[in-house]
Order: sequence, then C-alpha cells, then structure tokens
Amino acid sequence: MYDLIGDIHGCRLEMHQLIRRLGYSLYNGKAVHPDGRRLVFIGDLTDRGPDSTGVIEDVAAFVSQGHVYVPGNHCDKLYRWFLGRNVKVLHGLETTTAEVAALSKAQQKAIRAAFMKLYEEAPLYEVLDQGGLVAAHAGIRYDDIGLNNKRIKSFVLYGDTTGKVDADGKPERRDWATIYPQGKAWIVYGHTPVEAPRFVGHTVNIDTGCVFGGRLTAFRYPEIETVSVASSMPRVDEKFRTFK
Repeated sequence: MYDLIGDIHGCRLEMHQLIRRLGYSLYNGKAVHPDGRRLVFIGDLTDRGPDSTGVIEDVAAFVSQGHVYVPGNHCDKLYRWFLGRNVKVLHGLETTTAEVAALSKAQQKAIRAAFMKLYEEAPLYEVLDQGGLVAAHAGIRYDDIGLNNKRIKSFVLYGDTTGKVDADGKPERRDWATIYPQGKAWIVYGHTPVEAPRFVGHTVNIDTGCVFGGRLTAFRYPEIETVSVASSMPRVDEKFRTFK
C-alpha cells in the first residue's frame, strides 16, 4: 500500500499536513502508518518554496526508514549544483541555494551530504507492486518501463519534449498520457502543474501546483484515490496548464 506525493517544491508545512492527513504519525524524523503504508515522493522536493532544506532533511530521513523517493528535474539540477557544475541558478534554484548559503558551514556540509546520498541512491523511476505501479517524475512510456538510458532519463525528468519551445519560451511537450496503453501499470507522475489531479487512462498527474498556490496532492494505491491539502503560497494562475 502506497501514498505517492507530488511536487513539494519546498512546501514543508503542506507536506507535513498531507502526510498526517494520510494517517501517518510524524515523530523523531520518522513517518509511521498503522497499516504499514509507504510514502513515495515523485521528485522536485526543492526550489521556489520557503523550506527546501527542511524538505531535504525530512525526505532523506523518511527514505532511510524505508519510504521511497525518485528524482525530478529540479533535484537533478540541484545535484549538479552541489557537484560544482556550471548550472544556471534560475527557475527556483536561486531560492534553494540562498537557503543553503544562510546555513552554517557545518549545516551546509550536512545538507549537501544528505541530498547527495538521497539522489545518488535513488532509482530514476520506481516500479512497485510487482509492476502494477510506476512512480516517474514526468512520466514514462510503457515500452520503456524496466529500461534506463539517456533518452529515458530525459523523458522521466523533463517529459516528452519535442525540441521546440512554445509561445512562452517553455519546452514544447507531447501529451504522452493520451497514448499510454489502457489497462497497463498505473503511472503516477507530476512535473506539470494542473488545477486538479489529471486522470487519463491508467495515468495520473498529481502535481497540483502547491508552490503556486494550488494544492499538494497524494495518490493512494491500491485505492486509486487522491487526497490534497491547500497551499499557503500566493496564487499564480499562469503556472497551471490546461489540456484540450
């Protein structure tokens, strides 16, 4: 039994509220459910929100306890920044790096170590329930489940991009969920903020834009239902995508 949580983006308060609403107790850095359920974090823990370092600490502790994490594109970029790579400190990364800079040297070392371990030990995507459930940050093609290469990594982290940009200068993406085969494994993903959980066949996008004033959402499996908490962040309407 699993509870998959969408893009947190530093919204630690809402993460705690949602985990408790799902029936977990939070104490001593642990999240414990009376029925033995497991949390699954589907990437983009950091950037834009008010407490990215706190989210890193929490999720690292939860994963050490047996819960699950798969990375998102913001996680990948933060990892490369911690490595000292030449990455652009934009699109929310500037908020996380500012948080890190405000820490003591010892705290900086500890948060870097926690995140590096979390990221390096995480699978690109996770197949659960003997293949019945797949957690992948931006989704995955059915034929790619079980595989791992550069093309698949790009899809899982950034979505099914065409190589073009839209009118707003954002990467143009195909709506891959509409061609995902019916009756196959449930694919639970996020990455693209939507007003409400978007169910298309056996796929569901649970990024409901918490950091943009929407909600933080979890998908409960095998119940096939969602649970959400309201965001404390200001509303930014233009960040939510609509589909035809």
